[in-house]
Amino acid sequence: MLRTPTGGAGHGTAAADERAMSIGTVLLRLRDEFPEVTISKIRFLEAEGLVEPQRTPAGYRKFSPADVDRLAQVLRMQRDHYLPLKVIREHLDALARGERVSLTPAGQGEIADGVWDQDREQATAARIGRSELLATAEVTEDQLTEWESYGLISAGPGGSYEAEAVTVARLVADLGRFGLEPRHLRAVRAAAEREAGLVEQVVAPLRRHRNPQTRAHAEATAKELAELSVRLHAALVQTALKVRFH
Repeated sequence: MLRTPTGGAGHGTAAADERAMSIGTVLLRLRDEFPEVTISKIRFLEAEGLVEPQRTPAGYRKFSPADVDRLAQVLRMQRDHYLPLKVIREHLDALARGERVSLTPAGQGEIADGVWDQDREQATAARIGRSELLATAEVTEDQLTEWESYGLISAGPGGSYEAEAVTVARLVADLGRFGLEPRHLRAVRAAAEREAGLVEQVVAPLRRHRNPQTRAHAEATAKELAELSVRLHAALVQTALKVRFH
């Protein structure tokens, strides 16, 4: 069996080529931790400058192990911290410069040697752009426009969206495959708004409190009430279905 010499530039180039991966291979590696990632999502992150794979003379992408690690970091920060791509890019650039960077849960701010100041970014930390919403949720422009016309998804200041809009878009699309159209879902939206109003009544006094710890407790209480409300809603739907089918 022939062996490649262990030294020299030729060996280094061959080893680098051997480690380079196609976008399909990258997708398979990422899906263990991120089962919902798609090739279009990887391409979108590349277009946004989050990763820069090499290109072959024929134009095919070739990702290095470092590229795959960086993609995993980006996806992890989106999933765990709901950070917009701008903040993620600044965070990774700061790490590359050797700066001390730390992340905290969404809504609590970040100390990163000036990379993300809570007062400056808190309002947009959990918001995404329209193109990112379309790519992440894997829906079309026409679908999103229709859902917006029925109030199922709404853009905020500057045309940005809450990170939760991705989940809403995916669920609306899934329901559509069963023949449920956006007009059918307006009642669901109305019920959600009423439930949110009940939660707000409970936590509003806490949010107005001067004590920062009390205000933080308000957010935790709101999340817990929201989870309980969703569980109650699901249980009531299941109960209603059992009554009708028995």
